[in-house]
Amino acid sequence: MCDLLDVSVHIHDRISSLRSMLDLAAVELPQNKIKKLGQELSVVGGLLEQFEKCVGQQREELRHLKELEESFKENVGGVQHMKDNVPAHMPKKRGPANGGEAALKQDEAVQPAQQSVRKSNKSCIRSMDVITLPEFESIPQYMRGRVSYDQINAAVQSINTAVTAKYKILHQSMKTLTNYTRKLHQRFKEQETKDTKGQNFVVEEDIREFSKIKVDKRFQGILNMLRHCQRLREMRGGGLTRYMLL
Repeated sequence: MCDLLDVSVHIHDRISSLRSMLDLAAVELPQNKIKKLGQELSVVGGLLEQFEKCVGQQREELRHLKELEESFKENVGGVQHMKDNVPAHMPKKRGPANGGEAALKQDEAVQPAQQSVRKSNKSCIRSMDVITLPEFESIPQYMRGRVSYDQINAAVQSINTAVTAKYKILHQSMKTLTNYTRKLHQRFKEQETKDTKGQNFVVEEDIREFSKIKVDKRFQGILNMLRHCQRLREMRGGGLTRYMLL
C-alpha cells in the first residue's frame, strides 16, 4: 500500500529543487543544466501521477471501510434487537428415549434389559413443551383475547408442575406414602380408565392442588389455546374432564 506521506515529502523536495533552478533562469544556463531541468520536470510529473493513484486507492479503501462500518452497525442492531426480545420461555430439546441405553445391553442380558426398559418407560413423566412465539401468533385473536405470551407459558409450567407432582406420587411405593399422599394416590388411581393407560393426564383438582395458578374462566381459555397448539386433549367421563398431554 502506498505511503502518502513519503510520496508527499519526495514531491516537495523535487519542487524545491526545481524552484532553485528556475531562480537561475535569469542567467544563461548551460545545456546540461537545461537537460537536467527537463528530467526533473518529468520525474515530478511521474510522482504526481503516482500520488493521484495512491489518493485513489486510499479513497477506495475509505469507501470500503465505511461499508464495513455500516454492516457492523446493522449487525450490532440485529444482535441488540435479539437480546431485547429473547422470550421468557425457550423450548427445550427433547432428550433420547429412556430405554435407549438398556437396549444396547441386549447381547449381555436380553430379558433383564427388556424389563429395565419397561420399568423406565413406566416411570417416565411427560411434560409439555412451552409455546413458541410463532405458535402463539398463529392462535386466532378471538381465542387469544388478552392473554399474553408469558401468561400462556406460565400456565404450561403450572400444568407441568401438577403432572410431575401427581406421577411422582403414583410412582412411589405405597410403604413410603403418608396418609395424605396415600389418599391422593387412591384418588389418582380411581380417575384412570382403560383409555388413559400409558398416558399422563391431570384434572382441574390436580392443578389446584399442586400449582398456584388460578383455575378460572381465563385458564379455561388458555386450555383451549393449548389444545389448538396440540399440547393436550380433553377426555371426558365419570363426571371428570381429563387433560391428557400429547
